[in-house]
Amino acid sequence: MQEQTKFGRFHDKYYKHLLIIPIVILLFSCFYLYNFNKTQGDIIHKDISLKGGTSVTISDKINIPDLKLKLSDSLEELQVREIYDLITREQKAVVIETTSQGEQVKKILEDYLGYTLDEENSSFEFSDSSFTSKFYTQLLWANIIAFILMSLVVFIIYRSFVPSFTVISCVLIDVIMTLVAIDIIGIKLSTAGIIAFLMLIGYSVDTDILLTTRLMKREGDLNEKIYGSFKTGITMTLTSLLAVIAALFIVKSFSEILTQIFLIISIGLTFDILNTWLTNVSILKWYLKEKK
Repeated sequence: MQEQTKFGRFHDKYYKHLLIIPIVILLFSCFYLYNFNKTQGDIIHKDISLKGGTSVTISDKINIPDLKLKLSDSLEELQVREIYDLITREQKAVVIETTSQGEQVKKILEDYLGYTLDEENSSFEFSDSSFTSKFYTQLLWANIIAFILMSLVVFIIYRSFVPSFTVISCVLIDVIMTLVAIDIIGIKLSTAGIIAFLMLIGYSVDTDILLTTRLMKREGDLNEKIYGSFKTGITMTLTSLLAVIAALFIVKSFSEILTQIFLIISIGLTFDILNTWLTNVSILKWYLKEKK
């Protein structure tokens, strides 16, 4: 009870000041995305599943640094990653991705390796740029429609502009900040990465709805409701975050798709903690105090 009282006094004094932190990060994120789009022509780095190109998996052991050094000029936007045994760390295969055409890639690799690539020692995947561009557009629309439908449900639940707008804004801010973090890290998003943002919308809205529902629809002292919501909400988020981080380390060695999904969700959940318990709670408290 004493801890709760201290929390209430602190929060009453500083809850408006705490809004400065997410506002500064959001302004930086918007400025960064604007400049990134201006220089790159898009808001993300795309891999070949969204840009088009060739992916080659070779089951033989290869010196990756040497391959990058000698073929980076011959193959456009060359990316090489290793698949290895989780326990022994022994190399099992190498995945080579490039935007160059398939036959050209095969010839260059065969000249470098000194032997023919066939079905026994390699596999090739080709993506046409026009097809991947259409697919990328469809994935973006899927995310936009999901966000719109989520927004409609939130407005139906609360039927009040400020609480509904705050929940929706926090989810959107989570997505924006996660996008910026991914761009800064330099990760090239695949189709799985775009789908991960769809999952992030669902993860992000959970704690915001929990908080808003308790503050708007339950009776009692405002600080007590905030404190109780925080204990429940932070437990939910940290549990999900720890599970995702654990899964991330497990799948990192053998699945790039799952690695990218878990990485995006873990970054998004981290920003969700910030935006739920600084942005959403501060605006709602401000709104409810003014309303009373």
